[in-house]
Amino acid sequence: MKKVLSAFLAVVTIAGSLATAMPAAQADGGRVAAGVGLGLLGGAIIGGAIANSNRPAYGYGYAPGPVYVEEPECRLVRERFWDGYGWRVRRVQVCD
Repeated sequence: MKKVLSAFLAVVTIAGSLATAMPAAQADGGRVAAGVGLGLLGGAIIGGAIANSNRPAYGYGYAPGPVYVEEPECRLVRERFWDGYGWRVRRVQVCD
C-alpha cells in the first residue's frame, strides 16, 4: 500500500507541474500541450501499475538456476601424527 500511495503522489506531482508549466495559447488552443501532458500522465500511471504488479521480473533480483558441480577427485584432510616430541596436526591430500 505504501508503494501505491507514493506512486500516486508522484504522478499527481508530475501532472500538476505539467499543467502549470504548459503554455496553452500558442498551439491551437492548447490541444498539443494537453495531448503531451495527458500522454505523460497516462505513461506514468501505466508505468506505476506495471512496477507495482506482482509478476516476476525476468533476471533482476533473482538467483540463477541450480548448477551441478562434480566433486573434485582430491581433497585435503587433517591428520594427527607423532613427530617424536608430541602430537601434531598436518593437512594431507587424499585422492580417491
